[in-house]
Amino acid sequence: MQKDLKDKLADILEFTREKNPLCFQITNYVTVNDCANVTLAIGASPAMADEKKEVESLVNIASSLYLNIGTINKRVKKSMLKATKKANKLDIPVVLDPVGIGVSKFRKDLVDDLLKNYKIAVVRGNISEIKAILNVSSKSKGADASFEDLENIENSIKLANKLAKKYKTVVAITGKVDVISNGKEVATIENESDDLPKITGTGCMCTSLVASFCGAKKDMIFEATVLGVLTMALNGELATISSKSSGLGTFYKELFNKISKFDRAILLSKAKINLV
Repeated sequence: MQKDLKDKLADILEFTREKNPLCFQITNYVTVNDCANVTLAIGASPAMADEKKEVESLVNIASSLYLNIGTINKRVKKSMLKATKKANKLDIPVVLDPVGIGVSKFRKDLVDDLLKNYKIAVVRGNISEIKAILNVSSKSKGADASFEDLENIENSIKLANKLAKKYKTVVAITGKVDVISNGKEVATIENESDDLPKITGTGCMCTSLVASFCGAKKDMIFEATVLGVLTMALNGELATISSKSSGLGTFYKELFNKISKFDRAILLSKAKINLV
C-alpha cells in the first residue's frame, strides 16, 4: 500500500509539471517572493494579488486558491472572502495557511469564518496553529510552534483527525514528523531537516506547494497535500545534506535547487511515508 501511495504522488508530481496549473495566492508580504518562486520551481504558475476589485477575475482563470493570513488586514480580509466565495462557486480548491492564528482575535475570527461558512479543501499549519483553531490551549510564539506544543505523534494525529472531521477538510500538521489527515486516512512523513525552521517562509512555501498540487489534481486532495508536505520535507533534508556546514544561505539556495530537480526517482527512493 505504501508503494501504491508513492506511485500516486509521483504521478501527481509529473502531471503538475505537464499541466502547469495557475495557483492564485493571496499571501503575506514577508514571504510572497519565496512562495512565487517555489511555485515555479515545482512546475506550477503563481499569481500574487490581493486587490478586491480583481480577485474574482483571477479566480476565474486559476486552478487553486491559496490564502495566507501572515500579514492580514481589513482590506485583504475582504479580498480573501470574496475570492473564496467565487472559488467555492467554481469548485476550485481553497488551501488555507492560518499563520499566527493564536496571536489575535482578528485572525481567529477570520479563520473561523472561513472554516464555518466556506469550503476549505486543505488547512496546513504547525501544531500550535491547529490547536488554536480547535480552541485547545497553546503557547505559540507568533507564527512558530512553541516548544511545549511539539508533542508526540499520537496527539498530532488525534488533532488532525478531529479538525478534518469537523470541517470536512484535509489537515496537514507540519513538524519533525508531518501528519496529514482527511478524517479517514492518515499519512505521516518522517523526512526532516533542522534547517527548515531557521529560515523565514518554509511553512508558507510548503502551503504553496500543497496548493499547486491541489490545482493540478483537485480530485486527489489528500494525496496532493501529502505530496506538497513531502516535497518540502524531503528536499529540505536533501538541501541540508548538500549545504553541510556552509550556512543557512547555502541551504536556502540548495532548497530551491532540490525542489526544482525533484522527480519520480528521488521520490520513490527517498520518501519516508507511512499510512497509519
